[in-house]
Amino acid sequence: MSQQLPDVQASSPEVTVGLNRVGVTGVEKLVKIGRGDQRPIVLMAEFEVYVDLPSWRKGADMSRNMEVIDETLEAAVSQEVEGVEDVCGEAAERLLEKHDYTTQAEVRMEAEYVTREETPESGRPTQSTADIVASATADEDGTREEIGARVTGMTVCPCSQGMSAARARDVLRGLDVEDETIDAFLEEVPQPGHSQRGHATLTIEAEGAPDVDLDDVIEVARDAMSARIYNLAKRPDEDHMTYQSHKNAKFVEDCVRSMAEGVVSRFDDLPDDAVVTMKQSNDESIHQHNAHAERVAEMGTLRREVND
Repeated sequence: MSQQLPDVQASSPEVTVGLNRVGVTGVEKLVKIGRGDQRPIVLMAEFEVYVDLPSWRKGADMSRNMEVIDETLEAAVSQEVEGVEDVCGEAAERLLEKHDYTTQAEVRMEAEYVTREETPESGRPTQSTADIVASATADEDGTREEIGARVTGMTVCPCSQGMSAARARDVLRGLDVEDETIDAFLEEVPQPGHSQRGHATLTIEAEGAPDVDLDDVIEVARDAMSARIYNLAKRPDEDHMTYQSHKNAKFVEDCVRSMAEGVVSRFDDLPDDAVVTMKQSNDESIHQHNAHAERVAEMGTLRREVND
């Protein structure tokens, strides 16, 4: 007769302190996103799975967590889903059902997403990458799902560009060029400023699931910076990116504000209580530090501020 193994996780801990998040990370699974008549997009996604833990319980059932996430994600592999956030939502709800001691379950996911596009001047086919971020939190009040992306672009500092423009103006005046001509020249030929590699993150969270298209989220985030960048760039494309970024110089704060403007313009159908998270981090080229700005706000608040 086999001996029943003790359930150590269900025993009481020596220190009766509850924990907000206990779970597993680094779970890799394939997920297929359906696209109607087109071939589905297949992602290698990495998941994090958490539940909360009451003070009277020593540990969470890690094997049960893995069983639930495996069941859910294997089902997702066998059939196409409309959005990766739905996979997270289904897994979070299953976790809540399987753990009678848990009041909240959370599932987070990241994956690299590749889109096809053309270079801006040479028209060459190329690919662009973005990091998809998705999550879901389930509790007794329901399930909230989040979808978003982290993209890379280029920014130019308006402050250093202003100093370059002032220097150019002084030089041109010294050459007896009229102010009207100088103004016209500086308008057509933006002056140099120090540039940065920019990282924009945009996520949208709503009850159930946000009614947004992932490609639109990526577009809003990419357009919020001074210029887009491309994996492939011939000389005309490099000239285009350089010119566009200097023509559209932005502080890190401006990028977040541009994201807010893009969200309000592109996602008019979102409910007022949808939560929008916008982050911009710039890798400085002339400083040892980096610049960062962010905003978290409900959609209704953003609408009022942008349209004010």
